[in-house]
Amino acid sequence: MQVAVDISLYPLDENFIAPINNVIERLSQHEGVEVEYNRMSTQLRGDFDTVMPALTKEIRTTFENIPKAVFAIKILNNPVN
Repeated sequence: MQVAVDISLYPLDENFIAPINNVIERLSQHEGVEVEYNRMSTQLRGDFDTVMPALTKEIRTTFENIPKAVFAIKILNNPVN
């Protein structure tokens, strides 16, 4: 099953750009996950069983490295290309 995920990271810190760029870079390294980004959010596309573990891993890494952060996530099944 194909999914599209719209994700935004809000590090609760005045230095917020570097953590956002870091998460985008890490997500881009996962094979089978298509990553696009704009000023407001990052979009992931791919197979559910590929995208979700990658997303889970990178959320965990972010939470382990940033004391306070918020992820806003929307997931759409069967996206139109």
